[in-house]
Amino acid sequence: MQSCSIPSTLRQLLASGTVGIALAATAQTPPTDATPAPPPATSAPKADATAPGTVKPIAPKTEKLEVTEKRTAVTDRRDSSASKIIISREDIEQYGDSNLGDVMRRLPGVTVGGRPGRGGPPAMRGMGGGFTQILIDGERMAPGFSIEQITPEQVERIEILRAPTAETGARAIAGTINIVLREPLRNRNNDIRLAIQDERGRLSPNLSYSRNDTMGPTGTYNLTISANKSDQLTDTRSQSTYTDIPTGRVTLAQASFNQSSDKRDGVFTSGRFQWRLGPGEQFSIQPFLISNKTTSRSEGTLTQTVGVLPAPYANFHSNGENKVNIFRLVSALNKRLDPSTRIEVRAGLGQLHTESNSRIRELLANGSQALLQTTDGDAKDKSWNTVGKLLYNWGNGKHNLVTGWELEGVNRTDNSTTLLNGAPQLADFGNEINVSTRRKALYIQDEWDPLPQLGTYFGLRWEGIETKSRTASNPVNNKSSVITPLAQGVWRFDSPRRDQIRLALTQSYRSPTTQNLVARPNLNTLFPVPGPNTSIAADRAGNANLKPELANGVDLAYENYLSGGGVISVNLFSRHIRDLIRNVTRLETVSWATSPRFVTRPQNLGKATTSGIEFDAKFRLPELVTGAPAINFRTNFSIFDSTVDSVPGPNNRISDQPRATGNFGADYRFAGTPFSIGGSVNWVPAYNTQLTDTQLQKISTKRVLDAYALWTFSSSMKLRLSLSNLTPHDAINTNAQIQGNELQTVVTNGKTSVSGGLRLEIRL
Repeated sequence: MQSCSIPSTLRQLLASGTVGIALAATAQTPPTDATPAPPPATSAPKADATAPGTVKPIAPKTEKLEVTEKRTAVTDRRDSSASKIIISREDIEQYGDSNLGDVMRRLPGVTVGGRPGRGGPPAMRGMGGGFTQILIDGERMAPGFSIEQITPEQVERIEILRAPTAETGARAIAGTINIVLREPLRNRNNDIRLAIQDERGRLSPNLSYSRNDTMGPTGTYNLTISANKSDQLTDTRSQSTYTDIPTGRVTLAQASFNQSSDKRDGVFTSGRFQWRLGPGEQFSIQPFLISNKTTSRSEGTLTQTVGVLPAPYANFHSNGENKVNIFRLVSALNKRLDPSTRIEVRAGLGQLHTESNSRIRELLANGSQALLQTTDGDAKDKSWNTVGKLLYNWGNGKHNLVTGWELEGVNRTDNSTTLLNGAPQLADFGNEINVSTRRKALYIQDEWDPLPQLGTYFGLRWEGIETKSRTASNPVNNKSSVITPLAQGVWRFDSPRRDQIRLALTQSYRSPTTQNLVARPNLNTLFPVPGPNTSIAADRAGNANLKPELANGVDLAYENYLSGGGVISVNLFSRHIRDLIRNVTRLETVSWATSPRFVTRPQNLGKATTSGIEFDAKFRLPELVTGAPAINFRTNFSIFDSTVDSVPGPNNRISDQPRATGNFGADYRFAGTPFSIGGSVNWVPAYNTQLTDTQLQKISTKRVLDAYALWTFSSSMKLRLSLSNLTPHDAINTNAQIQGNELQTVVTNGKTSVSGGLRLEIRL
């Protein structure tokens, strides 16, 4: 582990914040918060006898007054028939994160890939790579889209569904994360966010503008525009060691260093324009536009201390450019057919265009060129979809029946040309790949509360996917269809208890991605073709014969809702998976080389089982300890276990799944001042994974300490200071593989750093 000192200014800020919390906890009386906790659900507020409209002195009888409870993320979670955790907009923006990927690591049961302090793809229950379904406004993300391209200011809320539903889709073995973008309000306002982020002396500014307004008597709209510049420096060291197992003699030892600089300019625009057509009826249009340009430069060295053959290079230089443009337009119509029946229809069109080029140059110790590889790529995705559902309600809102359909089509054209020392690579595969995907789904679900204490949910979904590709040498036609029955229930204890027990019995699946099925080979440049390579430096390719993974699951949860609006819950889960997909490296005779080469392809490996326990809590300390300081706590902790039947143990786990993850956060507002502070700790312990009988992966512990301070000048202006990764630890990953009588090991060390940011929030 590499040590990294914290700048003195950061140490002073952290120390003062710690002292501030301690003093507040011991020396102050509980403050009167400007936004008090919601009252207990079991007691309604008292009516003001002098308020207009409450009492009519001249009327012969008293008018009935109805009081409804204010909807919050906690009440929505409590009232839902299907298990759901809702993350409010306030929690999303609390730490001033520059992108949504940084927010994800604090969510209950969610881990993110990448180095500590950097965002990455989210995974529920430690299961990423398609096990976790990511939705935006209820629809799957477009290919090539990353949640790191979304800023937190553009998000209204995040919904976490631990069990799948027929409506949201069953491609969610681990669960579903639904990102709901901002919705228009009838009151006019303009929100401006000015932010600057610093990491290793490199500045990344961000500007965000959002406007809510009306359009005539029936129309409202929200428009959000974000512009950002990102500048990151990444250092990576690796050590490769080949050892003869019978003698223990090292046959190859290489050390490499790589420093890359990535600069990105991006614009994100989203909007929602909607018109009220009548009671419960509306029409809306939602445009969505992303434009990013990333420029990368890398330099590195390779030092060989042991080896029969000379090192393939001594120095390398690379540069590249990647442009991504995404456009999507969605229209939706909600129409009421009668007082109990309504229909919702949604249609969308989208396009993604990616242009990329890269150049890698490797030099020998004497300065002569050992390798020059150039790659130019151009890919276009054109997509369309239509979604419809019919909703019928009876029983005074206690019984809802929904039936619906989904149709989706994606056509992808991918042109790529790679030259190695001037000679074209993979000529047999051609320069162009055309892939088309068609998806169809039908579903029905029934939500019914037969008793005040009992809520039930039953669903049935059929989904079929067909993928076709046309290449010069390997056409693909892959079809799959899955029927998934689903059942969930909740038992609500009688008042005054606010506890609930939830049970979910589900079937879900994971379909192979287009990349899994039809990916053209990606050749390893450390051992260029047409010669051989090693298992630790394998080529990569797709597998057209993959089958979808199927999983039967059960979830059992206990939820305790506190009187002041807090919640504490414990959840047990289990998934039994068939036809598990995992990358496997094997020696193959290939068309792109004269010698056999090691190739990594996704394969169906058989059965696997995963289970775990999840705990999450959100509360104010006075809800548990009378007279305690009004500190808000947010904590979650999860333990995971898994077994892959076809891989020998120990540690024959599902890929990339840690044994546990935890978050602990607290924030406090100082009484009588506009000052608030908070902090959180994210922890993922080190773990080992036996990938196959000859492959082992080791991942080091991940710890991320974040803190923020908020100064509220007025209701329309705030200044937020955020600090991330305050105790940086290097990310150390080890990959080991046995090839014959040789153990091949690569240890990678990724440096991490403290980052800080300032954000000014203005409402006009």
